Amino acid sequence: MVTAKWNGAIIAESDDTVVVEGNHYFPRNAVKADMLTSSDKTSFCPWKGTASYHTLVVDGETNADAAWYYSEPKDAASEIKDRIAFWNGVEISG
Repeated sequence: MVTAKWNGAIIAESDDTVVVEGNHYFPRNAVKADMLTSSDKTSFCPWKGTASYHTLVVDGETNADAAWYYSEPKDAASEIKDRIAFWNGVEISG
C-alpha cells in the first residue's frame, strides 16, 4: 500500500499507483477530495501534456499546488489519466 501524507494527515492511499519519473500517481478515487481545492496553476511537459494542480488543505494549513494531474495526457502518458501525484513536502511511503 502506497500512502501520501502531509501535515499529519493521509491524503491518499492505494495499492494501485502508477510510477512515472519517480512520482506515484494515485487513482483519483483513492485521494481524499475534501482535502483538495482547485488551483489556476498549469504546467506543460512535452511528452505528458498540460498538468493542472490542486492545493492541499489540512487542518487549516494550505500547501499550494502540491497535487497535480493530467486530465488529457498525451498518448505516451495515457496510463496517468485520472490519477493524481504529489510533491512540495508530501511524504510518499510504501
